Amino acid sequence: MSARLTPLPMTTLVTTDLIGITRGRSFPTDELEHYQAAGCGWVPANSALTPQDIIASTNPWGAYGDLRLIPDLSSRVTVGNGPDADAPALDFIHGDIRETDGRPWGACPRTLLRDEIERYRDELGLQVNAAFEHEFNLHAGFAEHLAFSLEAQRQGAEFGGWLLSALRAGGVEPEMFLPEYGKHQYEITCRPTLGVAAADRAVNVREISREIARQMGLDLSFAPKTAADAVCNGVHLHVSLLDLAGQPMLYDAGTGNGLSSLGQHWAAGILHYLPALCAFTAPTPVSYERLQPHHWSASYACLGQQNREAALRICPTVTLGGKPVANQFNLEFRAMDATASPHLAMAALLIAGRLGIEQRLALNAITDEIPDSLNDEQRQARGIVALPASLAQALDCLRNSGAFTAWLPKPLLDTYYALKTEELALTEQLSPADLCEHYARLY
Repeated sequence: MSARLTPLPMTTLVTTDLIGITRGRSFPTDELEHYQAAGCGWVPANSALTPQDIIASTNPWGAYGDLRLIPDLSSRVTVGNGPDADAPALDFIHGDIRETDGRPWGACPRTLLRDEIERYRDELGLQVNAAFEHEFNLHAGFAEHLAFSLEAQRQGAEFGGWLLSALRAGGVEPEMFLPEYGKHQYEITCRPTLGVAAADRAVNVREISREIARQMGLDLSFAPKTAADAVCNGVHLHVSLLDLAGQPMLYDAGTGNGLSSLGQHWAAGILHYLPALCAFTAPTPVSYERLQPHHWSASYACLGQQNREAALRICPTVTLGGKPVANQFNLEFRAMDATASPHLAMAALLIAGRLGIEQRLALNAITDEIPDSLNDEQRQARGIVALPASLAQALDCLRNSGAFTAWLPKPLLDTYYALKTEELALTEQLSPADLCEHYARLY
């Protein structure tokens, strides 16, 4: 009589693609050594999938080609158990997409980010320290709660406790789980980390959150807006720059807002290229239901200090307990949501900031007033420009931003234009309310 079978533990090699969806292939965990060097097979056209799960008809790959997904073992995430005691362990490893001979593949967003991180190190002598904050809606069948209330915290406490435990087990270093302003809305924050690992960590937050919700039978969505009357969900990317010895480089106590000359050039680059950046950081039609005045997100390219309507914000620092200001000092990019690829969005942001440093761009677009409260002449005098009002406008800005797009691989750009053109065609008949419902299911 044959022995009773039990499920084999599986490990998954994953890549998070141009639309922020994590995909991969699984194998028996005890065969990991077999996949370390050459990885597993991958298909170029996978990168041309729209959020609607349709391969863009004009993608540059068609049915041709083969690739390899190569694991980065330092990025492995293992969560042994969750609220469902019978659920298999979550075990995945981030990978880089390469040609079959090992050469980097031009449309891999993780490779793009790694290349830019190395450019910061080699050409600017800088390290990038970053963290992504995520807001999401959690529907568990309980009554609507009051914003920020203890009641809201207690209603989500079982999910939050499991989530924090799983994130810690996965090496994500969670900080806080908190109820937010919106109905059934929560936020999760994590500690910053260096380089590519920051974007990996953003993916880990999303996938571990989804896994805990799945095991508990809860509906969870990171979509920027889940209903026409809902409060928006954002992703805030916090960035600080360090020298190679780990000393902070953004802070200068002698300036009016604390931002060093290096930081001013970097911020100016972000604001200068922000209309084009939106194509990557606010990359779906529903993103522009969020990027509107008085949504505490961003609708103009400007820098603020205490201003949550600014696209780029100087974060507050704390002197209580004698904490050094320079080590806390960071800039928060707010014109992003979770329909964006963390690796692609972070890479694009770093390219824009580096161009600001290299071109020594002047920082003018500063306001601690709500930008929409200024008149056209006031905004023009300060160099504050409106962000695109739609994905189509953002893509036009990207196409017309030669100095910026020159740093993006052509295969990646061609694929991105193809899939976003297809996505716009697939959603052009949807009302704003239908858009919200549509993307709430997808993300």
